[in-house]
Amino acid sequence: MRSLLAIFVLLANLPGAHAEMSTWNFRVLLDGREIGNHQFTVRRSGDEREVRSEAQYDVRVVFVSVYRYLHEAVERWNGNCMQSLASRTETNGERKAVNAVVRGNRLQVERPDGRDEHEGCVMSFAYWNPQILKAQRLLNSQTGEFVAVKITAQGEETIEVRGKPLTAQRHRISGPSLQIDLWYAGGQWIALEAPAQGGRRLRYELM
Repeated sequence: MRSLLAIFVLLANLPGAHAEMSTWNFRVLLDGREIGNHQFTVRRSGDEREVRSEAQYDVRVVFVSVYRYLHEAVERWNGNCMQSLASRTETNGERKAVNAVVRGNRLQVERPDGRDEHEGCVMSFAYWNPQILKAQRLLNSQTGEFVAVKITAQGEETIEVRGKPLTAQRHRISGPSLQIDLWYAGGQWIALEAPAQGGRRLRYELM
C-alpha cells in the first residue's frame, strides 16, 4: 500500500502531470457527405501548449477512392507564439514535410519549396485559438508558407452543434486563393467551412 501511494505521489509531481487537455473531434463533410475526420488535441501547462492535429479524408466515387488525404502535425507554443512545428502530409500518395523551430527571435522554417525565417511572434492557422482572429499573417502547417490574411467578422448566427441550436459568432479568413469561415461560441471553436474544387463545400462539424 505504501509503495502504491509513493507511485501516485511521484506521478503527481512529474512535469505536465497537472496539464489541462482539450480535444476537438470533427467529422469532415464534402457537400454534406462525410469523407473523414480531423482531431485536434491541445495539452496546456502554464503558458506552454502542445497541439496535435490528425486528419484523414477519403473521397470515393462508386466505391473507388479518388482523393485521399492524411495530415499529422505537432506544434509547441509559448503563450500565443508558436515555438516549433513538425508536420507530415500525404495527398494521393504524394508526401510533404514541414519543420520549424524558434532560434533567438526568429522562427526558422524548412518546407518542401525552400527555407524561410520569420521574425517575432508567429501563429499558424490555429483555429482552436481565437487569438488568430487578430493576426495579419498565419503560417500554413501543411506547406510552410507564411500567408497574408484578412479576417472579418460576419455576424451572429444560430447553427446546429451535436443536434442542438447554438448561438455563434462567424468570422472569415481571406487571403490569396483562400477563404475559410469559422464559428465560435463562448470563445470555443465549433465549426469550419471552406470552398473546395469544383464549387463544392468542405465543412467541419463537432462530433
